[in-house]
Order: sequence, then C-alpha cells, then structure tokens
Amino acid sequence: MSLLVTDTLSDERVEFTADGDVTLYVCGLTVSDDPHLGHARLWFHADVVHRWLAHLGYGVRHVENVTDVNEKVTARVGERAEWTAERDVAEAFTATTFGAMRGLNLLRAEVYPRVTEHVPEIVALIETLVEKGYAYESNGSVYFDVTRFEGYGKLSNQDVDELEAQGEPDERAEKRHPADFALWKADGVSEAAAREHAKHDHGESTPTGETWSSPWGDGRPGWHVECSAMSTTHLGDTLDIHMGGRDLVFPHHENEIAQSTAATGQEFARHWLHVGLLSMEGEKMSSSIGNFWTVPDALEELGVNVVRTFYAGAAYRSDQALTEETIAEAETRWDRLSRAYDRAVDALDSVDARTKAVDDDLRETTAGVREAFTAAMNDDFNLREATTALLDLTDAVNRHVDGVEEVEGAEGIAAYDYRGLREAVETFEALGGDVLGLQFAEPSDGDVELAGELVELVLDVREAEREAGNYERADDLRDALDAVGVAIEDGPDGATYRFE
Repeated sequence: MSLLVTDTLSDERVEFTADGDVTLYVCGLTVSDDPHLGHARLWFHADVVHRWLAHLGYGVRHVENVTDVNEKVTARVGERAEWTAERDVAEAFTATTFGAMRGLNLLRAEVYPRVTEHVPEIVALIETLVEKGYAYESNGSVYFDVTRFEGYGKLSNQDVDELEAQGEPDERAEKRHPADFALWKADGVSEAAAREHAKHDHGESTPTGETWSSPWGDGRPGWHVECSAMSTTHLGDTLDIHMGGRDLVFPHHENEIAQSTAATGQEFARHWLHVGLLSMEGEKMSSSIGNFWTVPDALEELGVNVVRTFYAGAAYRSDQALTEETIAEAETRWDRLSRAYDRAVDALDSVDARTKAVDDDLRETTAGVREAFTAAMNDDFNLREATTALLDLTDAVNRHVDGVEEVEGAEGIAAYDYRGLREAVETFEALGGDVLGLQFAEPSDGDVELAGELVELVLDVREAEREAGNYERADDLRDALDAVGVAIEDGPDGATYRFE
C-alpha cells in the first residue's frame, strides 16, 4: 500500500511521491516564550512523519527554522536584567526550545536555521521579487503585490478581492492593495511592538529591535519572507513536504507560496500538511491567553512516553483536547505497552525460552500487527490506529506469558517461544520505538533519581573512609561504582559522577 497524505492545497488525499531524499520543512517557533504542549504537538507529528518516511526507506532532509526576529521577542527586552537586546531574549528561549525538543525524544533536524543568520538571503529574495515586478518599495518598506500573483488565495480558498487588510494600521497607507504584505519593514520595530513592550511594564525602556542595511534603507525582514528564504536556501526551490500548524494556512503559508513561486518560477511545495490545534480548558493553548502547560513541566509530571502516547491518540489534522480523561487514556495505553514489552523481554532472556517452542497465536498476531501498523501509517499517518495495533500485540504477549506460567505451575514443564518473543520485542522496538519514538528500554525518571541518591550515599561513605585514612577501602568503592557504569571524578570541590 502506498503512502497517502491529505494535502491542504488540493484538499484531497493523494499518493505521496518524492524523487530521492524527501525534503521536509517545518515552520518553527517564534522564540519569545517557553515552549508549551501546543507548540510541541507540531514537533511530535513532524517527528513521526520523519520517522515513518525513514522507516519506508527514504532519506529525509528535515529543516525547522527558529524565528528570532519578531515583535513578540522585542517586547520582552528589559524583562530581565540580562535581556538588554532582542538577541538576548531570543537566545534564552532558543536554548529552552532546544532543551524541550531533546526532552521529547525528537530526531534532530538537519539544520535549525535562524532568521538572524539569513538576512542576506532574505534581502536577495526581496530584490528578485522587486526586479520581477511582484514587489514594490514604499517609504523604505517593501510590499508584495498580491494582485500580480495569479492564484493568490488558493491555499486558504479565498478570493483576493475579498481579503481583509494585512499588517498594522500604520502600514496600510503605504500599500497599493489592502492585502499586500510586508517583505521589508523600514526602520526599527513597529508601533504595535512598542505598545506590546509597554504592557510588560519595563519602565522607561524602549524596545531595541535589531535592524539591517538593505537597498531600501535600514530595516527588518517581514515574517513571511523569512521562511521562504530559509527553506529554499537549505532545501532548494521545491519542497516535498511543508508542515505547520493549521493557524498558519493564512496568511503565513499563503504568502510563502506567492513569494517563493514568484521568485523561482517553480512549485514551492508538493504536499502541504497542517496540524490541528491543541486546546486546554476549552480554548486553544496559547501563551498570550495563559492556558498552557510548558513542555518541561509536562515532561517532569508525565514523562516523555505518556506525552508522546497522548499525541498519538488523535489524527494530526484534527484538533486535540488536553484533559484529565485524555491524559489518563495515554497513561493507560503506555502502561499496557511498557508492561507487555518488559514481560516479553524477561521471558525472551530467561532459560525457559526455547528454540523449538512454537506459539502460533503469538507469531500470527505479531505479523498481523506489523501489517495493521503499516496500513494505518500509510493511511495519512493514522497514529491512533497504529497504536491500537501495537496494543493488540500486548494482548498476545500477555496470553503467551500467562499460558506458560500456568502450565509451569501445574506441571512443571513449560517453554517460551523464543523466536516468537524475539519478533514481538523487535516489533515493539521498531514500530513503537523507532517510529512512534517511545523509549521502552529507558529507565524511568524515578529510577534515575533513585540511582543518583544511591550513588551520592556511596560517595558519602567513600569520603568518610578517606577521611579515616582507609584509602584502600575508598578505592574499592570507586572501583565498584565504575564496574556498574558510574564514573567518578575527584576535584577541588569534591567528587562528581556521571552515568556511562
């Protein structure tokens, strides 16, 4: 079965095709606050798309940008003593964003381009649009003329003559058409950014947004042109897949299509995949509203596996609600998967796993799960059905292990199906681990914390032995820790350790 995807542009389910490596561009985060689970829903689904394409044998060139030039970033300048400029704020939240990505067990993108690194490419793209007659300069700013691009509005299914004005009120007098959008903004940050900055009660300070030189004077790039410049710089003129949140269809992605196609003369993206919104307390999760749960806090309370299992509970295209019920369902599903995996591994590695033992039910179920999982993923990444298929495997594993234990208790003769269990374990790891990104073999946060406490206790005993002059005993304790994978380093401030 071929991979089918729902393309926003055609509004149809189409067969996915790619020549060679798949180029995947994901509209990344504006780094003006700590990332929350609403942001991470897009990351998760982009990650699973990446993982499934790799499972199918494609090379994947995954690029996700960082928007570090934005009025929301500028508005937070001065909020902390060390945030004296826009870049200070952006760097702080870029660091927390990358930390959240690693905590969620996301595959790394090929690159994470930042707007501040790509201003020359942005200026060059705008110059091309001006030269081709798709853009015009007005009072030091540059705007894209939507009436010059045939088909503007096709992604969002809108007529150009019925579109509302784009941009801030102070821009509208400079534009030929109300729907024209800014490619380059003259001078510093806009009046809107200054107003937003004032809301944060930063005293007498003023927003210090960075500016760059251009053929039209000093200024800042527009939001939409940034993604076009970064994506084409790293992935070429035509993308295989462009992903983003559904709230970006208009104006952001509509404008990306117009400016990119106008500049290159090529189709910008073959497939547009849009992820639905995450709601909390009945509203879209949003930092500005205040109804959000940060990724670090969610990971600390739930763990990465429950968070990823939660996301897998709904289709990427649909909206999803974060509630006590949906979290409880994710916890139950992950508990079933992890327990069955552990039981399968324990049985597989036991002396009672035998070469000639055969459980047809286990083997047939495992094969059926692989087929069902593949069919679900090829059906527009149907993660809920794919996860349900894995849950069928948990039932088969439990039946097998329970059956052997019952026979063993009654007659003292039993054997696990080694080959059947090995195939089951590999299925959990290949589909649940490699594709869904679940971490079956990883210790829980509680296990890691307990291990750390035990190491600290041993180090305290070791230090007491050294103070008493029992250096040989202290060395024995160090060697014992080293034998179980704990490396000790003695320094001027005492001993430190790391798990190897």
